[in-house]
Amino acid sequence: MRTQFCSGIIVLLMAVSCARPTVTSPAPTPTMTITAENLKLAAAHNAANDGISMLVMVDGKIIFEDYPNGGAPNRPHELASGTKSFSCAMAVAAVADGLLNLDERVADTLTEWRADPRKSKMTIRQLLSLTGGQATGIGDVPTYAQAIQAPMLYEPGERFQYGAVPFQVFGEVMRRKLEPRKQSPLDYLKARVFEPIGLKVGHWRHGADGNPHLPSGAFLTAREWAKYGELIRLGGTWEGKTILPAQTLDECFRGTPQNPAYGLTWWLNREVSPDVRATIRQLTTGTEELWNVSGVPRDLVMAAGAGKQRLYVSRSLNLVVVRQATRILESLAGTHRSGFSDVEFLRLLLTGKSK
Repeated sequence: MRTQFCSGIIVLLMAVSCARPTVTSPAPTPTMTITAENLKLAAAHNAANDGISMLVMVDGKIIFEDYPNGGAPNRPHELASGTKSFSCAMAVAAVADGLLNLDERVADTLTEWRADPRKSKMTIRQLLSLTGGQATGIGDVPTYAQAIQAPMLYEPGERFQYGAVPFQVFGEVMRRKLEPRKQSPLDYLKARVFEPIGLKVGHWRHGADGNPHLPSGAFLTAREWAKYGELIRLGGTWEGKTILPAQTLDECFRGTPQNPAYGLTWWLNREVSPDVRATIRQLTTGTEELWNVSGVPRDLVMAAGAGKQRLYVSRSLNLVVVRQATRILESLAGTHRSGFSDVEFLRLLLTGKSK
């Protein structure tokens, strides 16, 4: 589809501080200009590396769209693990509605865990920061029942482990909490978060147990995914109404000692020591280090999925960017490695330079 520009030059001015490591407190960033040439260069990198959509939104307005390689603005596309970030919104909404506390123990709801010396200690915060300690993996998504039965490999809070199991466990936690309301976790997410911002889901994959896949089930168009990014950019407000309380939402953007570059379901632009980085595959082969890249704001957060599906959000730049691509299954199987680079794409977009 033909590239669309809504403005030729977009100037982004910011004066920000680094008070604490959350998305609302970025490090100082120089004045940046996103030009039509920047957008053209970033779009070329996207298209050359399996991209089917690229959307750039500034101050809540779409200023650029491109749909190469058969993409289209009305075509919902699989987000893969980009789906995971919706669990942050669900958890924040549940806190606001009095359904849970981030520091409550998972075993308060999954009562069968109370007899397990390790599982009984895990908190919701540890579950969603992927430091809970359960065995997990990448690829096939277990049913909720299978997920809660997965054994513990580490003490809660001991180690970061990326995978599907924690999100399916969270699904079971929410399923039980929502039983009195006769809502599924997806029903709740739609009613509480999506519908208030006009976000329409194209499709959501469910498992053999009939429950929605929370690690990787969502199919959205670029425009719909951008709405979620805009809600995050606005600190949980929409048209002046609070959808997600800002203070609780910001908990999603705090890293852990086990992985400073991951909060609650979101990837963060945080410095990670070489020793820690070496233990996390996603930080060595997937999510590239952006910390020292000139022009990339420290407050950038990212929802990321296989095949390099991307939702970038920066409050300091008033910026939301969506990037979607094909070859998800090949990426998961390890038979294809995308040439798409977060560093290259964002550098081109924000500075117009490849180095």
